[in-house]
Amino acid sequence: MADSKPVIERPLSPHLQIYRPMLTMMMSIVHRVTGAALFFGTLLLAWWLIAVASGPSSYATFQWFAGSIIGRIILFGYTWALFHHMLGGIRHFIWDTGRGFGVNEREWLARATLIGSIALTLVTWIIAYAVRGGV
Repeated sequence: MADSKPVIERPLSPHLQIYRPMLTMMMSIVHRVTGAALFFGTLLLAWWLIAVASGPSSYATFQWFAGSIIGRIILFGYTWALFHHMLGGIRHFIWDTGRGFGVNEREWLARATLIGSIALTLVTWIIAYAVRGGV
């Protein structure tokens, strides 16, 4: 077999080192990360439901954790991940309709997802503290 094919030099596939980070690219990455965070946050929700069903001492343990500074940070992050992933899903739904692919529209949707998720999280926590009567 003297007739071997010549080796073709193909360009490497571009990766994160080549591309300049753009807001839409970062929102895509964050959408995936929030999806994973929601998976682990569901374990927290399951713990809460199991604690409610198990009785007062189990529920008191959950409340102790949820009321701690670490618990509140996790719950705050879970709330933000929930809103961010939801708004990212709405953004993807808009794209599924064939709209929002222009440069300005993509940037606007990415900013709206980020700002909206932060605003909804803060409003939710403010209302929760107002209804609950503070710390």
